[in-house]
Amino acid sequence: MLSVEQLRIAVNDGDIDTVVVAVTDMQGRLQGKRFHAAHFLNDVVAHGTEGCNYLLAVDVDMNTVDGYAMSSWSGGYGDFAMIPDFATMRRVPWLPGTALVLADLQLLDGSPVTVSPRQVLQAQLGALREAGYSAYTGTELEFIAFRESYEDAFRQGYRNLTPVTLFNSDYSLLQTARVEPLLRRIRNDMAAAGLTPESAKGECNLGQLEIAFRYDAALPNADGHVLYKNGAKEIAAQEGVSITFMAKPNAREGNSCHIHFSLRSVGGPADGRPAVAGDGEHGVSPMFRSAMAGILATMREFTLFYAPNINSYKRFQAGSFAPTAVRWGLDNRTCALRLVGHGPGMRVENRVPGADVNPYLAIAALCAGALHGIRNGLELEDVYTGNAYEDASAPRVPATLREALALWEDSAAAREAFGEDVVAHYANMARIELAAFDAAVTDWELTRGFERL
Repeated sequence: MLSVEQLRIAVNDGDIDTVVVAVTDMQGRLQGKRFHAAHFLNDVVAHGTEGCNYLLAVDVDMNTVDGYAMSSWSGGYGDFAMIPDFATMRRVPWLPGTALVLADLQLLDGSPVTVSPRQVLQAQLGALREAGYSAYTGTELEFIAFRESYEDAFRQGYRNLTPVTLFNSDYSLLQTARVEPLLRRIRNDMAAAGLTPESAKGECNLGQLEIAFRYDAALPNADGHVLYKNGAKEIAAQEGVSITFMAKPNAREGNSCHIHFSLRSVGGPADGRPAVAGDGEHGVSPMFRSAMAGILATMREFTLFYAPNINSYKRFQAGSFAPTAVRWGLDNRTCALRLVGHGPGMRVENRVPGADVNPYLAIAALCAGALHGIRNGLELEDVYTGNAYEDASAPRVPATLREALALWEDSAAAREAFGEDVVAHYANMARIELAAFDAAVTDWELTRGFERL
């Protein structure tokens, strides 16, 4: 990590010549500019920089689309300000002579861009703080690695790619040793960038891997998530291979992003003390039982933030380790919420998100759900035991983006927590994706209908 003064010294010594200023877009990707380091120090540090406001109003292909209040042809596609958050500034070890800083977005009159993902999370963390709590999270990102480069994968239409492991390698040391040079470089470069990697392991799908990072305060955890996801892709490209964080890239196991979540007290003699464990049933504090009840109560309505893409919903299959029932269990991987740990380490794991999730929005949804439960004193339902896939009476995780959109738009809890502007903005994002998908002719249709029909 770098302070401005440390950056100035590194620039004067010739160690750093480029500074990246990055924001996170709706899709959870880093967007921004690369600055000559001297210009960054002389101008951007004091004044920030600008970027076109269409960065929060485009589809995944960066096409301008209609329906957004903040950015449009009629509005002239103006700028917003990118204000660096210097607490996030760090070296980027995999890019020579480079530092990076994340930025928050403001309108040119100085008011915040409330639909910006990082600010959506900051708003929920502020509401939690007012209620006397802070959020801690850990995001567990899975990906699938292939021997082909990104360019070769593109030319092949992303078909017939060669995974780096050729059979189920969950916890396999033998298979993952073959890809350890890539895993080792990602781990070490992320550590040098200020993250705290813990471990790497194989997963079930062919070529599927996971690198885990230390549990952290919610905002730094989300910042680390987007840096890691972007950096892992850049490192893979340098190594001549490709990795995907798609939620469901093929018919086998999907890429999950289980999010571990807990609360700590803020203020008073209990400041910083974990607030999950307590004298309630199953060793959970009464407060956190209400928080879990709120997360469950809002799960279906907030699924748009947990599963934002068409492909996200292909994960939710019975017996797939991705949940279909909105239930909670004690160390039960068939439930949407899994209570794990004990004492200060007790936490709840949300198993709904896939690796395509925007971490700021998903963590914001967890915070908002927890607050909904705490404020309303919700009672937690009985723990579920057994196979939740077989629970016919359980509320279901939405099966499609279309269903999640309808629940989101009809949600009073979403409007209360996030505001009308955020609800409308992300509803439009979903509608754009649905319209694009509805107009597409898929490989499945061609195979099924070209000759047979």
